[in-house]
Amino acid sequence: MIDDTAETAMRGLPQGTATADTTRHARQVGWLFIVIYGMAYTGLWMALLPPILTGLTMRVHELAPAHATGSLSLVVGVGALMALFGNPFFGRLSDRTTSRFGMRRPWLIAGALGGAVGLAVIATAVSIPQLLLGWCITQLAYNAELAALAAIFADQVPATQRGTVSGIVGISLPLGMIGGTFLMQALADSTLAMFLVSAVIALASALILVWMLPDHRLAATQRLPYGWREFLGSYWINPLRFPDFAWAWSSRFLLYAGIAVLMTYQGLYLIHQLGCAPTDVPRRIFLATLVQFCMVAIFSALGGGLSDAVGRRKVFVSGAAAVYALALLIIAFAASFRWFLAGMAIGGIAQGVYLATDLALVTDVLPQRETHAARNLGIFNIANVMPQSLMPAVAPGILLVSGGSYTALFVVAAMFVALSAWAILPVRGVK
Repeated sequence: MIDDTAETAMRGLPQGTATADTTRHARQVGWLFIVIYGMAYTGLWMALLPPILTGLTMRVHELAPAHATGSLSLVVGVGALMALFGNPFFGRLSDRTTSRFGMRRPWLIAGALGGAVGLAVIATAVSIPQLLLGWCITQLAYNAELAALAAIFADQVPATQRGTVSGIVGISLPLGMIGGTFLMQALADSTLAMFLVSAVIALASALILVWMLPDHRLAATQRLPYGWREFLGSYWINPLRFPDFAWAWSSRFLLYAGIAVLMTYQGLYLIHQLGCAPTDVPRRIFLATLVQFCMVAIFSALGGGLSDAVGRRKVFVSGAAAVYALALLIIAFAASFRWFLAGMAIGGIAQGVYLATDLALVTDVLPQRETHAARNLGIFNIANVMPQSLMPAVAPGILLVSGGSYTALFVVAAMFVALSAWAILPVRGVK
């Protein structure tokens, strides 16, 4: 727990400035908060994303080489279902937490610790069921932390800074990917270290944010009732009552359908489509992620700041999705690893702009932001995780019908992303 001096320093305010609810959206946050908040996101992505990119693929190849595609789809798909359940559920619990340590701090700590346990199970698994168990634990735990991080954005960041802070959050994703994949390929000789070093970094960055966060404390008298109706409500927002949120959710879902295909199957794509040796896959994915990160870092910062400056979100979000669809088509028809890298670079440009502005757009149209921020952002995050379950279920069928063609698979992914660009246009609550 921190004192008022640390809290006001965190916000960039003079000592003695109030930090009650009335200031949570009115006052700007300082750069110290932005940097530490971005570090926490980066640490989480370092631990959560590289297993999808390389770690699970390599472990599945070790444990069940004859059934790699089906086993990988099973593990990733069921794990995504856990994330689908966990993010809104823990978000709802976070909104109701009356701990003296605050509403968000307990979930940051519990999520980071639980994620480390799950990754340890993955690293020591001797069968596919054990691998599946570890990935389910990992997804549940890190989605509890992710729900708290998303709620902190709505709690702390005023509307005038959402594009800028969203841009920093956008940079954190590829930074975490590149850092995590670098560690995985550098520590490839030790399976345990390959997974747990990133988990330790995620825990350390979460603890720093916990120590510095000016968290809101909810009084027991303010806690809303919770029963089966509220539990089911954690997974539903009426699209007729809140159409802007529904369209934004649909756009994110369609974009992440394409991202899920690329993240889950790029390793097998490199092996079967471009003829890479399995032992060379971690290095090539690291290189591709590095190229993508450079583009995301540049264009996330530019896109977020420019969006705040001009006061517009939709044109950035929709245009970025259209460019990402083009990137997937380039990857689909790549004749060499160089063309694959070109597609990843263009995709990085698009992803940087999209992530920098879409979170700001969603927060601007978020229903019941004062009382249900974590729950509603958890529902929005379903759009991120549901495709991770659906696409691994759909992809084997596409590959079967197309004779194992990863070109066909990525063309279908590009079609989903093109629809994402269109789905953002009906949003009326923001420009």
